[in-house]
Amino acid sequence: MNFSQIKESCLYISDVNQTEQFYHGILGLPVISKVNHRHIFFRVGRSVLLCFLPEVTKKEENLPPHFAYGKQHLAFETSQDDYQGWKQQLEKKGIEITHEQGWKEGLQSFYFEDPDGHVLEVVPEGIWE
Repeated sequence: MNFSQIKESCLYISDVNQTEQFYHGILGLPVISKVNHRHIFFRVGRSVLLCFLPEVTKKEENLPPHFAYGKQHLAFETSQDDYQGWKQQLEKKGIEITHEQGWKEGLQSFYFEDPDGHVLEVVPEGIWE
């Protein structure tokens, strides 16, 4: 048996509307579900980014309780051609690039933070090949 991908990734947030403004308004991710005072979910390619309020989901009764606190990390993959464009677009929108990392074969990735301080990264295709 093999897994084909990670279908969902999750971040725990402090404010649903603030998260929507950042991930939808700045990053352009489509919203696929929103329940005020609980969660907002976004489409990311073939994957889903789940963003929950931890104080709510740690008290789950229908699903297993889950929550986390602190700086969490996600990396978004883009084409090598779009890598610089993403960096420029985020900088134009006032998002600080906190670090740029060199990898094998001259590839680079860059890091920035969301409003909750989660460490986000943009990586070009080929980083993990």
